[in-house]
Amino acid sequence: MIDVKNLNQEELKELCVKLRERILEVVSQNGGHLSSNIGAVELIVAMHYVFDVKKDPFIFDVSHQSYAHKLLTDRWDEFESLRKFGGLSGFSKPKESDFDYFIAGHSSTSISLAVGAAKAISLKGENRLPIAFIGDGSMSAGMVYEALNELGDRKYPCVIILNDNEMSISKPIGAISKYLSHIMAGEAYQKFKSGVEKLLSYMPESASYMARRAEESIRLITPGIFFEELGLEYIGPVDGHNLEELISTFNTAKAMKKPVIVHAQTLKGKGYEKAEGHLANWHGVGPFDVVTGEVIKKADRKSATQVFGEHLLKMAAEHSDIVGVTAAMPTGTGMDMLIEKFPERFWDVAIAEQHAVTSMAAMAKENFKPFVVIYSTFMQRAFDQVIHDACILNLDITFAMDRAGIVGEDGETHQGAFDVSYFNLIPNVTILAPRCAQCLRNCMEFAYSSKGVKALRYPRGAFLLSDEFAPNLPALGKGEWLVKNDSDVAFIGYGNGVGKAYKVMQNTQMSVNLIDLIFVKPLDENLLLELAKSCKKWFIFSDSAKRGGVGEILAGFLQEHKIYDVAISSFEYSDEFITHGATSLVEDSLGLSVEQISKKLLNDK
Repeated sequence: MIDVKNLNQEELKELCVKLRERILEVVSQNGGHLSSNIGAVELIVAMHYVFDVKKDPFIFDVSHQSYAHKLLTDRWDEFESLRKFGGLSGFSKPKESDFDYFIAGHSSTSISLAVGAAKAISLKGENRLPIAFIGDGSMSAGMVYEALNELGDRKYPCVIILNDNEMSISKPIGAISKYLSHIMAGEAYQKFKSGVEKLLSYMPESASYMARRAEESIRLITPGIFFEELGLEYIGPVDGHNLEELISTFNTAKAMKKPVIVHAQTLKGKGYEKAEGHLANWHGVGPFDVVTGEVIKKADRKSATQVFGEHLLKMAAEHSDIVGVTAAMPTGTGMDMLIEKFPERFWDVAIAEQHAVTSMAAMAKENFKPFVVIYSTFMQRAFDQVIHDACILNLDITFAMDRAGIVGEDGETHQGAFDVSYFNLIPNVTILAPRCAQCLRNCMEFAYSSKGVKALRYPRGAFLLSDEFAPNLPALGKGEWLVKNDSDVAFIGYGNGVGKAYKVMQNTQMSVNLIDLIFVKPLDENLLLELAKSCKKWFIFSDSAKRGGVGEILAGFLQEHKIYDVAISSFEYSDEFITHGATSLVEDSLGLSVEQISKKLLNDK
C-alpha cells in the first residue's frame, strides 16, 4: 500500500502524475472509464492523505471513478487485469479488497450508505468518519436528496466530496463569489462561524437579527445555500486539482464533526489533452492508441444500439406523436441523434429513471407514443413506476431495454439478466425481443402501432444473426417456426438466443426444429401446442435469468395445459450474479458458450 501520508507536496504531485500515467496505460489497453478517473486523481490522493482508509469508510458513488483509489490500496501491479475475466473490477468491490467499503455500479447510493455507516459508527461509539465521493451527475437522482434530508436533520458526522466536473451543480458568480468561497473553505472562517453561532444562541432575537441577516447575505451569493438550507455545512467551490487547497479543506471538514459538503470543481480527462473537457466519448472507452486517440478495434457490423437509434430517428421523422427519453445515457442508447434532431420531443433527464418513466406515462395519457430507452440494468431502478404509473392504466408506452444479456466487462451490477423475469409478473405488459437487426426495426414498428405497455429488449453489440431468416412483421403473440425437421427436438429461442440456438444447430449438425418465440407474453399458444405434439424435448435459449425466465414461463404453459410428456432444459443464466470479463469468457464460465452447449447436447444424445 502506498503510504501517502508521509509524502510532501512535491512528492504528492509526482504521485498524481504516476497515477494518471498508470490509468491511461491500462485503460488504453483494456478499455474502461477514462476521463472521470484521470480527472479525480488529486481528489482521491487528498482523501487518502487526510482521512484514514484503514478505518474510515471510503464510499464511491457509482465507483467508476475509483481507479486511483485501487492503485493506492495494494493493487498497482494487479491493475493490469482491470475489467478482465478473473481480474480487477472496474468498480469498487469488497470481495476484491477490504479497502473497498461497498459494491457500486449504479449511481446515487453513496450518501445513503454514508448515513447508514454514520448511524452504525455512532451506535458503536467508534472514532470513524464516513467519506462519500459523489459526482455531480449522480446528484440528479432523488435518492440523494432523501439521504441529504435525513442527514441534515440528524447531523451525523460525515464528509461528502462533491466532484463537480460539469459545472452543473453551481457556477461561481464572478470574482466576489470565488473570493468568498475561498475564504469559506478556510479554517479561520469555520471557527469564526461556529463562534458567531454560539454567541447568537445566547442573544435575544432583536439583537441577533442584524447579525443573522449579514451572514445570510453572504450565503446568498455563494453556491452552498441549497445544502445549508438542508442543514448541512458547505465548503466550496474549491479547485479539485490543487492538492494544497484540497488537503487544507479536507482537514477543515474533518475537524468540524458535522455533515459537510465539500464542493470541488475538476476537469474531466485532466492530464490527457484529447479527453479534457465535456467529451462523452472519453467517459467509457474501449482500447485505443494513446498517441493518436484512435480506437484500436471497430465492430464490423452495426450494433443493436445503432440500429435502434437510426430507426427511431426515421420513425420520429414520420410520426410527430413519437417522443422519447433516456436517463443520462444519450450516446450509449443511440438517443443522442434524436435529442439533437428533435430537442423538443426527446430528452435526457439525467440519472432519474423513475422520473423518466412517470413523465412519459403522462405523455402517453396525452396521446403521445413514448419510447423510454434505458439499459436493462438501470430499468430495475424504476420498477414501481412501471407498475404504478404505466401498467395499471395500460398506457401506450414502450420500454426499450438496451444491453440485455451479458454486457461483459462491467460485471455484476450491469448485466442485463432480470428484465424478462420482472416484466413477466406485471399485468398489461407485452414482452418481445428481436433476433436480428431487421427484426428490431419490425418490433419497433409493432410497438408504435400497438396498444398498451411494451417491453422490448436487445443486446449489447451486434446480433448473432444477420439475414439468415427473412423476418415478418410481428403480430401480437405470434412466434415463427424457422426450421422444420422430422425430429422430436426443438430449439426454442428468444431474442438473441435465437442466434445462439441456430449456431448450436449448425455446430452439432443435429436435426432439430428451430422456433423464434418473438413474444414471451403473450405466448403463441397455437404454435406451442402444435410443437408439443411432435417435439418432446425442448431446449430453451435466452440471454436472461433462469429464475422466472423463458424456460420457467414455458414450463408454466405446459403445466397449465396439462402437458406432462415434454422435457424442458434451459440454457439461461443460473441463480447467481454474473462476473465481469470478455463476454466469451463469461459465457465459458457459465457453461453457456456455443461449443459447451453443443458438446453437452451431443454427449446426452
